Amino acid sequence: MPEKNVWFITGAGRGLGIEIARAALAAGHHVVATGRDPQRVLDAVGAHENLLTVALDITDAAAAQTATDAALERFGRIDVLVNNAGNFVAGFFENISPEQLRAQMETNFFGPLTITRAILPVMRRQRSGQVITVTSMAGLIGQEFVAAYAASKFALEGWMESLRFDVAPFGISTMAVEPGFFRTELLVEGASTIWPELTIDDYAEHTASTIEAWKGMNGTQGGDPQKLGRAIVTLSDSGALPLRFLAGADAMAGEEQNLATIRAQIEANRDLSASLSFDD
Repeated sequence: MPEKNVWFITGAGRGLGIEIARAALAAGHHVVATGRDPQRVLDAVGAHENLLTVALDITDAAAAQTATDAALERFGRIDVLVNNAGNFVAGFFENISPEQLRAQMETNFFGPLTITRAILPVMRRQRSGQVITVTSMAGLIGQEFVAAYAASKFALEGWMESLRFDVAPFGISTMAVEPGFFRTELLVEGASTIWPELTIDDYAEHTASTIEAWKGMNGTQGGDPQKLGRAIVTLSDSGALPLRFLAGADAMAGEEQNLATIRAQIEANRDLSASLSFDD
């Protein structure tokens, strides 16, 4: 890959996407920063001679191809794809409508697949590239009130872990980024957070208190998105992407505990599990 790479970043109009774009520009790279409103993206990231802002709805295959073509027309190549755009449908499973659940999967799962389909042919022709996808700690560990969101992020994790085998022969590497709680706009109601549509009496009191707790967390998260943006660029520039990057002390602690739980469950049922082969 060239020293000055061309980065293609989705969801660059708010939160972590802004910081990844700024960090890539500061490192001397070219950046295609995308979002539904390219003027908002430009205002958020700031004008730069190496910056191209492009309109993109990641759920629209035609828009994904148009944005890819615009990137190629301006810079001639795409070296790093960052699948960052997404939202958060919160709530207990029964309170989340089927339409909300499908919309969550469409944005958080099928959206990254759509833009990756548009860009992989470019990287295969180059015989080089990186696909970096921002999932979540909730893509590794199930949590209360995040059934739809965790489902979408777990799906991304499985896709990314398998995609690496498909693209490695063409010089393309992959990395999943699993942030813990970072001080972005993810918990801003009406921006990235969507509350459940359905009401069930058994969940009503717990739903109300949980929503208030989530709202109270906004703006107090421990993770610094500027530092995460710079860390992602540092890992990309190293030329040796890890399969996954757990971002934040809380993400590391949560996954370490999760792994310990899994190990304990393996040991607790080791004999039963080992007994399931044919006897011949």
